[in-house]
Amino acid sequence: MKIKYIALLIFPLIITSCCGTISNAKKEYNISKATTLKSEWKSNPKEWFLEKDTLRGTGGPMHWAVIQSKKKLPKNYEIDFKVNMTRESLFEVMLNIDKENYIRTYLYQIDQNIVIGRGVYNKNSDEYGKRGGPTLFKKTMKLENNKWYSVKIRVSKNQLFFSVDNETFLECSLEKSNLSQQGKLGFLTNGEAKIIDLTIKNIE
Repeated sequence: MKIKYIALLIFPLIITSCCGTISNAKKEYNISKATTLKSEWKSNPKEWFLEKDTLRGTGGPMHWAVIQSKKKLPKNYEIDFKVNMTRESLFEVMLNIDKENYIRTYLYQIDQNIVIGRGVYNKNSDEYGKRGGPTLFKKTMKLENNKWYSVKIRVSKNQLFFSVDNETFLECSLEKSNLSQQGKLGFLTNGEAKIIDLTIKNIE
């Protein structure tokens, strides 16, 4: 009986550790330790690092700083966090990264818009055409440096929902817009960005 009981306790842990996605149905994912960041995310430690409870990225207009998860996002998921663009104009959430292709969901100060677009990112090149991509949907929003914004992203049944401060919304069909339907998660900045209160959960 004891062996059976121990096996029942260990089995869920094995399933969780072998899970190929960044979160599971029972637990919200968040980054709490620098060791977790190093083991579960790919990045240049000089560009993205954890300071206490804040994930901080530092890049530049000619070299965007990118961090990418090692595991895939669940098929249906919800991402919540707060972001502060302390320098420059672009902060981007890279969704469903599949090889070099991904969905661009970003805050862009120059045009004062939040945007959904189709993206490409070649980690070995900063050349024009090998990063970024076309805008598909956008909505006007006043965006400033040194201000915190609450971001919510939800993908469910191939519908993408993107909101900032629960006031400005964009929504689209991944299939109809020919966007990646599954892949990894990333963050990108062309200056400096700070992220806090990051949670990722499976909503199946």
